[in-house]
Amino acid sequence: MTEMPSTIGVLLAGGLARRMGGGDKPMRTIGGRTILDRVIARLTPQCDRLILNANGDPARFAAFGLTVIADDVPDYPGPLAGILAALDWTAANRPEVEWVLSTAADCPFLPRDLVARLHEARGRENAQLAVAASGGQSHPVIGLWRVDLRDALRHALTVEDIRKIDRWTARYRLATVSWPAEPLDPFFNANTVEDVAEAERLAALDAASQ
Repeated sequence: MTEMPSTIGVLLAGGLARRMGGGDKPMRTIGGRTILDRVIARLTPQCDRLILNANGDPARFAAFGLTVIADDVPDYPGPLAGILAALDWTAANRPEVEWVLSTAADCPFLPRDLVARLHEARGRENAQLAVAASGGQSHPVIGLWRVDLRDALRHALTVEDIRKIDRWTARYRLATVSWPAEPLDPFFNANTVEDVAEAERLAALDAASQ
């Protein structure tokens, strides 16, 4: 495999966490560490730089030391708006970088080979985008995006009112990379209070696999 391209990672924390009763899901604690701390630890070795997409007061994330970028498409249209914000930020601040990895900021057990395997599949299949899957389920929020598609994405969001990621990715050559979901699903995300309890159990499994 050729050398992996420079990649900016964006952690998508723009959601309103309604199923958690409000608040920021990535700030919940699992095994004595916040979910966001765990995500940062997993992705820092894999990406050239990490940024955080979140709406509202960015100061609440100040302790994590990441650049915080907000959606610039109104009315919280979902993860595609966060991905677009990251593509625009990369084009403005790191114009030499062609790829952005996106992931939900509430996935504490991300694979350590996430970026490498997505790039490998994208290159092998001559794809324009790549997404992760596990247990027979695609995870469209977790994927690689070409920075030069940002204008097309903005048009899809603001003119065509496309909200679902897979509606947009269906227009492009897409590589899908699967990971095993046992003994734990690396894309488990803590959406509910019950999920946080399950994550405590999975964190022990994850620690044992180090």
